[in-house]
Amino acid sequence: MNIAFTVSGNDPDAVLDPRFGRAAGLLITDENFADHRYVDTSDIAQGAHGAGPRMAQVIADDHVNVVITGNGPGGNAMTILKKLNVVIYAGAGQFTAREAFAQYKAGNLREFAS
Repeated sequence: MNIAFTVSGNDPDAVLDPRFGRAAGLLITDENFADHRYVDTSDIAQGAHGAGPRMAQVIADDHVNVVITGNGPGGNAMTILKKLNVVIYAGAGQFTAREAFAQYKAGNLREFAS
């Protein structure tokens, strides 16, 4: 299982970016938080339109099962993510990716429903 965090930096101690589509990057890890990979999405963040669906495509391409973010995605992105059976957890914007993972494992994050 792959878990993606919308992050403002490129390591596990980076603070989560509260935005979904316009996040600076994604930190993708396994279900044990043992193997991390950073995906720079600044090109999506700087685009004029369609950031959410473009971010959803990156998530699909990287076979992500769970996304943890500050705020949930918009309607177009959420439609894509639902079709892919990706589960979104929102409200984690105050945490680092490492802290958000601990909150996720403890069951303290709320699932985002649009």
